[in-house]
Formats: sequence, C-alpha cells, structure tokens
Amino acid sequence: MAFVGSGLVVVEELDATFWRVVEPLVYQGDTQEFVIPAGFRTDFASVPRALVWLVPRYGAYTRAAILHDYLGTTHVVSIADADGIFRRCLRELGVSAPRRWMMWTAVRAASRLRGASLAAVVGWVLIAVPSIAFLAVPVIVVQVFLVLFWLVELVCWGIARVFSRTATPPPEPQMKTA
Repeated sequence: MAFVGSGLVVVEELDATFWRVVEPLVYQGDTQEFVIPAGFRTDFASVPRALVWLVPRYGAYTRAAILHDYLGTTHVVSIADADGIFRRCLRELGVSAPRRWMMWTAVRAASRLRGASLAAVVGWVLIAVPSIAFLAVPVIVVQVFLVLFWLVELVCWGIARVFSRTATPPPEPQMKTA
C-alpha cells in the first residue's frame, strides 16, 4: 500500500496548467497495482485559484493527485473508490489530517456534483456555505496582516531613504595586486 520506487516524480511541463509524466509511477494497493504510464497528462491537484494559498497545486501530495487523475480518467475503479484511494495515499504520504480531509472532501464534492440532481446541489450548498464562512476568517486575517506588513515595509523603506543620503559617495573598491 504505497508508491513503489524512489518517490521522485519526473514530469514535463506542457503548458501553464498541464504536465506529462515522463517516467511511470507505480502504486501498490491492497489487491491491485496501478501503473501510471509515461505520457499520462495531469494537472496535479485541481485547486481553485482563490485557494492556492491554502493548498498549492503540488506538494507532498503530488503523487496522490496524479494517481487520482489517472484513476478518474481511466475508470479502472469507480469514482468513489478513486476518491478513497486518494485519501489513503494522502495519509501514506504524511499529509496532515486537516489538509488531507479538506482535499478529500473537495474531491468527493466535485465527484458528487458531476451530473448531480438539484437536491444534491442544494445539499452541497448547505454544507459549502458554512465551510466558506469558516475559511473567510483566516482569509481576512491573512489579508489584513499582509497589508499591514506592506505598510510597515513602506514606512521603513521611506525612513531609510531619507536618512541614508550622504554627501560623499561610497569609496571605490580597491584592486589588490599580488
């Protein structure tokens, strides 16, 4: 129940979104072995742009994201099983529990919303709205402190510019001859 080999992911960038696997990636499951062939196209973790600061598109979970893309594309297993394997891989790769559950929940929600009925979409919205409210607090705090930090840097830069002006230029470097 782990990825086989060195753990290195060798990919080639195709464009700003997609990458191509250069060397096969092998995952040994409980009963099945999944081989992601060279040439397979992936986007790593499909994270909405607004949340990339929280969950980057690649990291400790890159191999799990590539495997999930592969399983979802080839339909070797059901979507629910692919999502479960993704969650198990995240745990095996040492992804922290909060990040692991957040990523798995997003993957499950996306899987369930594909071709979903109106009732399923309404149920998802009832779960998503409190989640967004939960994320809004850290987003606002981070943004406020980024602006404050920028202002502090701006003030320090201005003070340094005023007090660092000297009448004499700095000395020229001396060439040392041996």
